[in-house]
This record gives sequence, C-alpha cells and structure tokens, in this order.
Amino acid sequence: MDRNNFMDDIEKKTGVKKEDIFKLADSVQSANLRDEKTIRQLISQVSRMAGVPVSKEKEDQIVKAIINNNIPLDMASIAKMFNKK
Repeated sequence: MDRNNFMDDIEKKTGVKKEDIFKLADSVQSANLRDEKTIRQLISQVSRMAGVPVSKEKEDQIVKAIINNNIPLDMASIAKMFNKK
C-alpha cells in the first residue's frame, strides 16, 4: 500500500483530513516534549481533531507518561492508554 492510499484509509476511518494529520506531525517534530504546557496543547489539538474528549485525569496521565519517557511504542498499548477509564 502506498503512502497516499494509507493516508486515505486513515482519513476515512478517523474523519481527520490527511492535511491536518501532516500539520500535526510537523508540529510534534518541532515540539519540546519536556515542556508540560506544550504537551497539553498537543493533547488538546489531537482531541479536537479526533472529536474525542480527554478528561483532565487522562490528560494528566498522558503528560506524566510523556515527561517520564514512559511512552508505549506499539499502537495497542497507545490505544489502551486512551481508552482506560
């Protein structure tokens, strides 16, 4: 599967435009992921894009994981992190 087909599939499944995904990826690459304010802004941005609210508790957990460099590298673990209640 080429990159365009892959991105088209993601757009169809998530409802997020591929242009927005690329903009987000660019902002993450240049972001200071040791700065709590920056991390919270990224979480808010992703939440708005995906149309999925993130509770304050969940946001705090995500921020802590990123700052402590305790970020799962596989998609299943990342999905679990977002779906925990």
